[in-house]
Amino acid sequence: MSDPVTFSAAVPENSNSRPLVQLCAIEKSYGGVPVLKRADVMVRAAEIHGLVGENGAGKSTLVKILAGEVTRDGGDVFWLGKACPLRSRQEAEALGITMIHQELSLATHLTVAENIFLGHEPTRHGCIDRQREVAAARVHLDRLGFGLDPTRPVHRLRPAERQLVEIARAVARTARLVIMDEPTSSLSAKEVDDLFGVIRRLKSDGTAVIFVTHRLEELAEVADRVTVLRDGVTVHESAMPRRNFSELIRAMVGRELKDFYPPRRAQRGNVLLRVEGLSRASDFQDVSFEVAAGEVVGLAGLVGAGRTEVLEAIFGAAPIDRGRILIEGREVLVRCPQDAIQHGMALLGEDRKRTGLALLLPLAPNITLANLQRVLRRGRIDLRKEEMVARGFVERLQIRASSVRQRVGALSGGNQQKVVLGKWLFTNARIFLVDEPTRGVDVGAKIEIYRQLNQLAEAGAAILMVSSELPEILGITDRVLVMRGGRIVGELITSQTTQEEIMWYAALGT
Repeated sequence: MSDPVTFSAAVPENSNSRPLVQLCAIEKSYGGVPVLKRADVMVRAAEIHGLVGENGAGKSTLVKILAGEVTRDGGDVFWLGKACPLRSRQEAEALGITMIHQELSLATHLTVAENIFLGHEPTRHGCIDRQREVAAARVHLDRLGFGLDPTRPVHRLRPAERQLVEIARAVARTARLVIMDEPTSSLSAKEVDDLFGVIRRLKSDGTAVIFVTHRLEELAEVADRVTVLRDGVTVHESAMPRRNFSELIRAMVGRELKDFYPPRRAQRGNVLLRVEGLSRASDFQDVSFEVAAGEVVGLAGLVGAGRTEVLEAIFGAAPIDRGRILIEGREVLVRCPQDAIQHGMALLGEDRKRTGLALLLPLAPNITLANLQRVLRRGRIDLRKEEMVARGFVERLQIRASSVRQRVGALSGGNQQKVVLGKWLFTNARIFLVDEPTRGVDVGAKIEIYRQLNQLAEAGAAILMVSSELPEILGITDRVLVMRGGRIVGELITSQTTQEEIMWYAALGT
């Protein structure tokens, strides 16, 4: 006799206005340091609920408590009006709560079907029944509208497809409440739209979704209501605004944001970087432009336009087929990143965890890593000098860390990005190639990063910045280069253009 394969089905409440779950006055401390003080959130059945706040506000801890992954020190949790202990992930899953983390937790060597039912495999005579597992996974994927092959190994899937597997696995176990932590951080615009379609489908099936994100524009597309945490306390709850986010941002950072984008005061100086006819196979062709001292130039375009590839080629992280790179009017040969660093260039890549930081090392050596010569003494690293240098950048960049010996992987995304910036400032770079500088960081960290980029320009640096956020492009650049299909198709003066014009060039090329 075979064990049945069951899918939990959403059971819509009599009224979607009825609270599905309530967290009241939740408290949590680590090592005597309070992370949550009096945090409250209420989510209704079949509701998409946004949870926002700066890094360190307590969002992750709060949703981990709700998912049963962290035990609370104080406060109450009510499920359908009844108090519940919620002491483990198993208790949360029994209620119908599951969480999809920002860092996906799939077993990449297994298939889609095996991941969906991992730990809950259908069996026959005491053995896993793979045939029934694949058949059940196919039914489940079709029900969700996911065009995935259940027999395909996960390591062969794109990031967006892996995200769908996580969702399928979550919904296969529960259909009451799904928690998504920064689900769009690694997705393209098209993939984000597809994900939003999935979220709306979950809602229509009666599933509630908690959507943790820093991207208010995206949240406005799908969320019904929003809760704001600041310093471990709930400070705001309302219907999700669709256009004007000033009240939300003020609640998140505790102050007015009239100067969200700092005023541009830098004076344009001599041209520091010029590229001429830069080309590589099918990635980009005949790319030519210049960036002057005191100037921030934006590189805009849709995903796949070749923006990141151009930055990496200039920095010597990837080869070129032809073209010239000139620094202050003199042609230079950049065969590797070390050549670029010696010519005063710095690259802040879009994936700071993979290419910008040594996550297992402390903050201090991460700051000095690109310029070790300055902290060497008789061929050895002078740890006192290294710490002194690091403390200087911690203060200058307002990096939140317990000490300069804290492991950098334990810092928030915004503080990690500041460490990367500090690393390149320590090299005395004058040309900054910046790729998605505020991806995955909160509003407060964004403001600080904008301020630092502005100060760099005022100090005479030349900055070439890739960003997929058009408000960011318009907020901090002087000119905008628009790429499409590996070519620059438009050059615009920032003060004289609009998001619509930039998108016109990015989508149509003319």
